[in-house]
Amino acid sequence: MTGTTDRPRALQRAVLIVALLNLAYFFVEVGVAVGIGSVSLLADSVDFLEDTAVNLLIFVALGFTLRWRAVMGKVMAVIICVPALAAAVGVFAKALAPEPPDPVQLAITAGGAMVVNLGCALILARFRHAGGSMSTAAFLAARNDVLVNAAIIAMGALTWFTRSGWPDIVLGAIIVVLNVSAAKEVWEVAEEENLAAKALAGDLDDD
Repeated sequence: MTGTTDRPRALQRAVLIVALLNLAYFFVEVGVAVGIGSVSLLADSVDFLEDTAVNLLIFVALGFTLRWRAVMGKVMAVIICVPALAAAVGVFAKALAPEPPDPVQLAITAGGAMVVNLGCALILARFRHAGGSMSTAAFLAARNDVLVNAAIIAMGALTWFTRSGWPDIVLGAIIVVLNVSAAKEVWEVAEEENLAAKALAGDLDDD
């Protein structure tokens, strides 16, 4: 009984820590992104803000019923699309003036982001299936962010080699795809929870 009771509390503590880490690094990354004109880094900084929102939603929603968890899961799926929209706008604007960002500052900032996101992913890994669509949303976001940060570091090296802004633009487009994919996965899990809630309530048709 104690373990069952403590697990939701442990998940709440975990997502609160993750939310605070994401919020702190958002301010670091957005400042650098604007300073060096990197669309991929800007999209990643917006993603930190999105992760903050997702984890705070989880923090307040853990006491909800299965049906309301499904609703919150769908809300989070929509939230995950916000960085994708920001990246899409940035990609379009950068394509009109493809100036390369500073590769050294870009790589260093992305390296710091990778450390933060890897730590968040490790914190959330053991809770991935503990809160349904909510914990799935948080884990997928952290996991995808680690991959994006690695790609940004590699792109920084390519930018230094080519002296072109196009690697930054291409990576911005990839970030859009990753976020949409994560949103789709979370939406599907939330829909499964919605169906489960209806089944428990006897609302499903037999047909």
